[in-house]
Amino acid sequence: MPSRTKDMTQGNPTKLILLFSLPILAGTIFQQMYNLVDTFVVGRAEGVAALAAVSSTGWLDWTLLGIIIGLAQGFAIQIAHRFGAGDPAGLRRSAGHSLVLAVLVVAALEILAQAFLRPVLTLMRTPADTFDLTLLYLRIIFGGLPLVMGYNLFSGFLRSVGNSRTPMIAITCSSGCNIVLDVLFVAYFRWSVAGVAVATVISQALSCMICLVAVARMPVFRLSKGDLRLTREVTGGLVKLGLPIAFQNLIISVGGLVLQSVVNAQGFIFMAGYNAASRLQGLMEMAGTALRGAVSTFVGQNYGAQKLDRVKTGLRRSVGIAVFMAILIGGAVILWGKPLLRLFIQDDPAIVEQVLEYGYRFLVFMGVSLFALYLLFVFRSALQGLGDTVTSMISGVLELFMRSGCALLLPLFMGEWGIYTSGIISWFGAAALLAFSCRRRLRRLSAQMQ
Repeated sequence: MPSRTKDMTQGNPTKLILLFSLPILAGTIFQQMYNLVDTFVVGRAEGVAALAAVSSTGWLDWTLLGIIIGLAQGFAIQIAHRFGAGDPAGLRRSAGHSLVLAVLVVAALEILAQAFLRPVLTLMRTPADTFDLTLLYLRIIFGGLPLVMGYNLFSGFLRSVGNSRTPMIAITCSSGCNIVLDVLFVAYFRWSVAGVAVATVISQALSCMICLVAVARMPVFRLSKGDLRLTREVTGGLVKLGLPIAFQNLIISVGGLVLQSVVNAQGFIFMAGYNAASRLQGLMEMAGTALRGAVSTFVGQNYGAQKLDRVKTGLRRSVGIAVFMAILIGGAVILWGKPLLRLFIQDDPAIVEQVLEYGYRFLVFMGVSLFALYLLFVFRSALQGLGDTVTSMISGVLELFMRSGCALLLPLFMGEWGIYTSGIISWFGAAALLAFSCRRRLRRLSAQMQ
């Protein structure tokens, strides 16, 4: 199992960013494969109602996952800074404190999630046809929150020191496990949505364990008891970086939940089409997600080493890569989106055609606008790597207001088209704010370092 580190403060920035992105991209592809298999198996084996129940959980699931992922990202930024600055003792203290804070946070989230799940689903106007199935699915999924925190924390440790291969191996193994278990639990055992959820949790345990073993084998993460004893200075630095990202993800999720409640109110056929297309959004985002991870690590290490010229060069090249990939992927989805959607749905032919029509319209909107989302990823990750997680949080607030406001108002005038455009408008607004803020941040840092 690879456990080496990678110094990104030396060498060609484009090559480093692309090579670092590739394992993340490979892992993301496998991760999206099992998301698609979830959709395929449930839609084909259980029908539209079960598909709607599973696919409608995306934003509510992401509300908690976003907090976990945001904290883990923030903690990893500090570790990347320590690694870039050549401070192994500081790196170990940051890792030890991160571990303790992660345990405390995930325990609180688990209690809250299970206690308030039913009233939240009611508040979201979850259709009666799918309510019980959705509740069961999320009860099991939220039971795996500690495993999600473990994977994100340990994979963040690894990526912060330049190791993107081990997280790729972990997610690949996890995805393969999930696919096999999906087919076994749903298609053969007929466990319906519960089978999908159980398969997911088991697979999360596997990915968490692989990353934990890799971290434990690396001397740079060999912790002492003192590293686990919380201090105000280190804890404050981690919270300052992680909390804004977690809050950013949370408020973006709130906007998504508002949008999902509007979608739910349209009935389960529209909901099934819209949410099936939303599942494919993860496939469309995967290259941008990989680039985001590379940019954050590249910028974080070089900022720690005080090499702002390399940061600027890497950022410019990342923008070009992002636009190119977005055009390529968006065009492919527009061309082949409807046949891909058709793979996931089996029901009465008349219902299937309605679901496909709704889903494909949404895919077209996302494909045309994908470059804005990719640029949002690049600039947000660059700012976070530079230690500015507050501005990225503010961009999340902007996304919340734009997504929620558009979701509530536009359908009154545009019908279903207003729902399709709500999230996309928020991409453009947040990307513009982040691009401006990133440029301003670099100018200020350059002036300070002169």
